[in-house]
Amino acid sequence: MGSVGPGLARHVEGSVVTLTFSRPSRLNAFGPGELRQLRLELQRVAQDAGVRAVILTGEGGSFSAGGDVSAMAESLEKGDLPEMFHDLVGEQERCVREIVEMPKPVIAALPGVAAGGGFSLALACDWRIGTPKTVLVTAFTALGGIPDGGLTYFLPHYLGIGGAQELLFGGGRLDAQRARELSLLHEIVPEGELMPRARARAQELARGPVGAYAGIKRLLVSSFANSLETQLALERRAMVEATRGTELPEGIRAFRAKRTPRFEG
Repeated sequence: MGSVGPGLARHVEGSVVTLTFSRPSRLNAFGPGELRQLRLELQRVAQDAGVRAVILTGEGGSFSAGGDVSAMAESLEKGDLPEMFHDLVGEQERCVREIVEMPKPVIAALPGVAAGGGFSLALACDWRIGTPKTVLVTAFTALGGIPDGGLTYFLPHYLGIGGAQELLFGGGRLDAQRARELSLLHEIVPEGELMPRARARAQELARGPVGAYAGIKRLLVSSFANSLETQLALERRAMVEATRGTELPEGIRAFRAKRTPRFEG
């Protein structure tokens, strides 16, 4: 695993890239610089045809504690807190968009706390795997702040308005089991099995129809704002477009031949 910039490491195994927050002494908290590096790596991954799945995780027992409160305190003392937050939240917004729009699956492997902006980044991912030590924390109101990074977008869609209100106004802390019950985690595995399971899941997805997964991601996001009529039309258009690619024809041929399809992009 090699460092690619402040607070971030990259590891490549076949067609799977793992991006790891690497500030364990700060619970992998981030500032604008760390998020900028993450955004650049996500952009590179999105454009790399050799990458078919991505894992986002954290070093040292935490996913990410979100924004670096120590850096916030320093900015407060210097009198440039508004400018610091403008940069911080702006970079986080761009990272969330890169994950959501990534044309390949993104797995969040959550070894421990995912708080504040770390929680937001995890919810932007397509598949979330935790351990019994995973804790999801909204964190923002503890500082007197407003949720960002899409948290007020994702939570109502997962939990409904009432569930989002309960979490954001009621303490905002979920253990792994409760998060699994709410589908905020898709899997819980023993602590020592987190990364092996994340890699196995990523490899499963990488062997699959990654182009179809990209289409599913786009349709799921668009469904939040669309009528049924509009969504049906988008599905039809996407399915017809798939006939012009390689994956759907390969899937049909494999079905007829009673063999496993070979999806290669």
